[in-house]
Amino acid sequence: MADDLGDEWWTQGDNSVVSRVEEDTQPLAEEQPKKSTSKKRKGEKQVQDNTKKKKRTETVQKECFITQERSEEKGDKESNKNKKRRKKKKTITDVLTSSEPVPGSPADLMSLLKSHHSQTRSVIEQEELELSESFFLSSNDLTHSLNSYLKEVCPKWAKIQKQHTQTRSVVLLIICGSALRTIDLIKQLIAFKGQAKVLKLFAKHIKVDEQIKLLSKGVTHIAVGTPGRICALLEKEGLTTQGLRYLVLDWNYRDQKHRRMVDIPEVKGDLLKMMDHGLIQSCREGTVKIGLF
Repeated sequence: MADDLGDEWWTQGDNSVVSRVEEDTQPLAEEQPKKSTSKKRKGEKQVQDNTKKKKRTETVQKECFITQERSEEKGDKESNKNKKRRKKKKTITDVLTSSEPVPGSPADLMSLLKSHHSQTRSVIEQEELELSESFFLSSNDLTHSLNSYLKEVCPKWAKIQKQHTQTRSVVLLIICGSALRTIDLIKQLIAFKGQAKVLKLFAKHIKVDEQIKLLSKGVTHIAVGTPGRICALLEKEGLTTQGLRYLVLDWNYRDQKHRRMVDIPEVKGDLLKMMDHGLIQSCREGTVKIGLF
């Protein structure tokens, strides 16, 4: 009996111990693959995250590179456009220097008046202000000096100047673009004027009231001046068109920038304004003739 009991106890003890050992080792064995699998998953996740980050950085870099290229292309295109625009822009001086001078004609003045009045006048009013070629003297063909031109268009000047006795009026009115040009033209009149009195009419250093006094004191035969000052005198009635017979425009003269009188916006505006103060009406009535020098 003792042997049986010992055997059974021993066998039972062995089984229990083995079973316990197996029970204790099984969870360890089970835990180890779990830990390894979890580590693998974490490693895989890290790899995936790293690849995603790399892809994101690569895409961001590509986008930045593309945007930089586009911005550079836009900048190049804009710079090219600006260069083209700069090349296309030409000043009046550039155009006039490249073109040969052409003598003015009555059609030039008529088209200028028509384009000006078309914006502010009705069709009927425009017809009343139209000028035909019969209202013009012969134009300068760029071969005349001022003396030779005036002798051609005013052959009976000595007789005409003697008949003129009105104050605040002139027989010959010459319009030019600047004060310096006014003085230059007066110097050129020495051979033509004879006994006629000449008056300069421009705004430089001379007041309007002083010029009105000069015109009202005595008889003036010739006046040379700028359209702005003559327009002011006509508005204040310091100068009238009653005794006027010849209106000569310094049309073909070009300044240092190769600009004519009508190429300067301020002078052109004053000229058109001056023509509205009774000069066009006097031409249509047949008392005044226009000459383009």
